[in-house]
Amino acid sequence: MRPRLVVGSPFQILLLACSFALAAYAGVRLLSGNWLGVALWVVGAALLHDLVLLPLYALADRAMVRGLGAAGRREWAMYVRVPAALSALLLLVWFPLISGMVDERYRSATGLSTDGYPARWLLITAVLFGGSALLLARRLRRATKRRPPAVH
Repeated sequence: MRPRLVVGSPFQILLLACSFALAAYAGVRLLSGNWLGVALWVVGAALLHDLVLLPLYALADRAMVRGLGAAGRREWAMYVRVPAALSALLLLVWFPLISGMVDERYRSATGLSTDGYPARWLLITAVLFGGSALLLARRLRRATKRRPPAVH
């Protein structure tokens, strides 16, 4: 039996302090000399997530679960949730490059073009959903093999 950490243990507090320190260091390095910009970015990101993005993806998830529930396939929800969440995360992280908003700045910093980013994101999204569909098909095939012949 594994020992459980108590919530608020010194180890957890140390890890939380280290993660805040790392985030602060990254913010200071990214926006050096612009403390107001760092504060606005952190607060704006939190507000954007909590007030806009969270309700949107909660609504999309509820609609997807309701649709799968109406079809009697509610247990398939994770096969849609996981690739959708990973794809959305990649879109969020790489949005400036995918949208082409920072094309000149990226080209001057790296000497590379941002032309391939939208196609690569779509390809990764297709692979994620395709892999999820293959896992679901494998699960369904195993479930069919386990049933007695009278149920077929």
